[in-house]
Formats: sequence, C-alpha cells, structure tokens
Amino acid sequence: MAKGKTVFFCRECGYESGKWAGQCPACRQWNTFTEEPVAKVKRSKKTDLRVVSEPISIADIEAEEETRLCSGIEELDRVLGGGIVKGSLVLVGGDPGIGKSTLLLQMCRELAGMEKKILYVSGEESLSQISMRAKRIGITGGRLYILCETNLELIEEAIHKFSPDIVVIDSIQTMYSDEIEAAPGSVSQVREATGVLMKIAKGEGITIFIIGHVTKEGVVAGPRVLEHMVDTVLYFEGDNTAAYRILRAVKNRFGSTNEIGVFEMQGTGLVQVKNPSEYMLKGRPEGEAGSLVAASIEGTRPILVEVQALVCRTNFNMPRRTAAGTDYNRVNLLMAVLEKRAGIQLSDCDAYVNVAGGIKVVEPALDLAVVTAILSSFKNIALDNKTVVFGEVGLTGEVRAVNMAEQRVAEASKLGFECCILPQANKEHIKRSNIKLIGVNNIQEIVALMRR
Repeated sequence: MAKGKTVFFCRECGYESGKWAGQCPACRQWNTFTEEPVAKVKRSKKTDLRVVSEPISIADIEAEEETRLCSGIEELDRVLGGGIVKGSLVLVGGDPGIGKSTLLLQMCRELAGMEKKILYVSGEESLSQISMRAKRIGITGGRLYILCETNLELIEEAIHKFSPDIVVIDSIQTMYSDEIEAAPGSVSQVREATGVLMKIAKGEGITIFIIGHVTKEGVVAGPRVLEHMVDTVLYFEGDNTAAYRILRAVKNRFGSTNEIGVFEMQGTGLVQVKNPSEYMLKGRPEGEAGSLVAASIEGTRPILVEVQALVCRTNFNMPRRTAAGTDYNRVNLLMAVLEKRAGIQLSDCDAYVNVAGGIKVVEPALDLAVVTAILSSFKNIALDNKTVVFGEVGLTGEVRAVNMAEQRVAEASKLGFECCILPQANKEHIKRSNIKLIGVNNIQEIVALMRR
C-alpha cells in the first residue's frame, strides 16, 4: 500500500510544514511539531461564485452595542464582562474534574428557567451520566436538551434543525469531521471543528460554549490557534484538594480580562462566593509572627489575602528560598532590597513565603506585605491582627503608590480591620477613611514600625 501523505503542524500557532523541525519558524517554540495526515476536503463540483467585498470607511459604520444575556450566575457574568454576548464563541478550559461541566450545566439550568432553548452536546458521557449530574445540581426539567454525539456533521445538522439559543460542546477534543483524515483531538480536527462552530455562532447568532481539555503545562490542548479563533477564553483554576475554584478570563473581546469569579465546590454543585476576602481569611492565626493580611485587586474586585513568611537560620551553604502563591523571583528581589537598603542580614537564612488559601497573586501591590511578613518572622514580632498592608517596593527601597487604593481600604474597613499600612502617596489622596492610615515612603520606615 502506498503511504499516505503527511504534514507537520505546530501545536502552538498552527504553522504547517512539509518536514519536521526542532523549532517552529513562525512562533519560535521548540518541539511543538506533530505529524498528521493531509486533510482531504470534499469540494463541490459547482463553480464557487464569490462576491467581491468593498472597503467601507470607518465613519460610515454604525456601532451597535452587544446584546447581552444574564446567565443567572453573577460570578460568571462578571468574568464575561456583564453577561453572555449573543453569537459569541466561548472556550472554557481547566484541569480534569475541576468543575467545567458542572458550571456550564448550572448555567444551562438557569437559562432554561428563563425559557431559553439549550442544546448540550456531550462526546464524553452517556445520557444516564449527564442525567445523574443534572439531578445532583437540581435540574428537573425545562428546555434543556441533551445530545450525545461526536460527529461534527451530525451536530451541525442538529443545531440547524433545533435552532437553540445556547449550545454547549463537551468537549472540543472529542469532536471529529468525516472530511478530515485524522484522529479526534488532533490539530486538524480541533481546528476544523472550531472553524465550523465559529461559522454557526456568527452566522446564526447562536452563543456556543466549548469545553477544552488542558495539557500538563496548564494550557488548552490542541493548536494555540484555537484560542485565537474564539471570542473569549476562560480558565477554571483551583487545587483539587481545596474547596474553592477561580474562573479567570485570559481573553475577552467583549470585556475586561482582569475579572475573576470565585466558586466553592459542594455536594450540590458550585456555589458562588460573594465575599472572597472573608472566605480567604477563614482560619487565619492570631498573634503569630510572619502572618499578616494584604489587600490585592483582581480586576475591579478587592480581595484580602493572608501572606505568611517563615525565616530561619540555614544548615546548608546555600540558603533555601521557596514561594507559593506569588512570584519566586520577586521574593528573592525583595529580600535583596531588605539586605541592601535596610541592613537586614538574610543571606544565611532560609525563607519560605506563602499566600494562604492557594490563590496566586502576582501584582506588585503585594510587595510591601511580603517585606513586612519577612521582617515579622525574622524579628519574631507579630503584627496587629487588625492591620492590612499593601504597596509596591522599588529597588532603592522606596514604597510606590498602587492603583485603586480607596477600594482596598474600603474592603479592609468592611471586614473590620482598624489599621492600614500603605504608600504615603496613596494616603495623601484618600479623603475619608473609617480606619487608621499609616503612610510609609520606604522600607526603613517599615523596619522602624516593627521596633515599636
């Protein structure tokens, strides 16, 4: 038998090549080429009559606001930018068992209660399995219809015939087209399936949610071009050992990419966490050195998190440094600033920094809290339990202003905190506050505060 022709695709950007290469010439990534058979596309015998489009001046284009639909889940609407946009294509990724299918089934429950027609297409579970989960989260009826199918042509035909308002595809890696000679989940199949679903969404105004598997690196499996094709990319994050889940937007053509939604996994499904700050601070120790509360911002939402530090003398020639929940290199940088600018000898100490609760915070406003926690642990001096800290620290030891300071202070006041250590530049612009504000200009002032 003659060997079928194959080509090589880059999993990151979708670049096509006739031979394998160690580095993709388009996106410059290493070891991303995968070999797949050439797709044989059936073409119509009729001549393709194309209509030539003419350019239009931007001044002649009438801007129309997107039609948004409330999903019935406030945290999901927040991440989507205010609701579901009609005719959009949304990709939802996350680790196995994190709750992607449960979240979308709960969304379907709420939309079905609003008399919306929902089609849930599953390529991984049987009807009985979906029914069991649906009963567990409280779905008893409504206009929610289930289709267990993986053939893309049959799914497309069912969508045209059924004319739903919302379609959920679970998952894109199980879908295949008869016109592509490749296995389901391959680069060719995923790209073809997404292209077909995108045409349906834009052409008929049907909102389509796609569930995508993730790789061990934490990105959606398949070609990276998949994320470029869709309108919105949502990642469901969280530790399987923890009860909370975070829904984060990494791409959104209709809203901000900084918003997050917080959920708690319970026996009856995912429950919205309306006050993440209070949830994150549960079980916080009192009167312990190296533990304090920092004010962080996720999108437009202030969140208070506990920052912990443990500093102790090392028994090795090379001190050990560990960071969980924040940037490891940033912690090393801040410790170097403490040594140089404040005269704190840390070169012979092990240092462990942790943002409790499993949440990851990377914004610079966490700097001052990390510095204060390290000082607290090093000097074995506990900070007052009713104190919250935030601010950015520079290489010269200065404490710089951060954005949305008033919202951070207001969140701390709402949760009963009585004192806030913040940059002096931010303190000068806060007109009114119910808590005591302590402005600092550099880390030497923090060291002086720890001596009191």
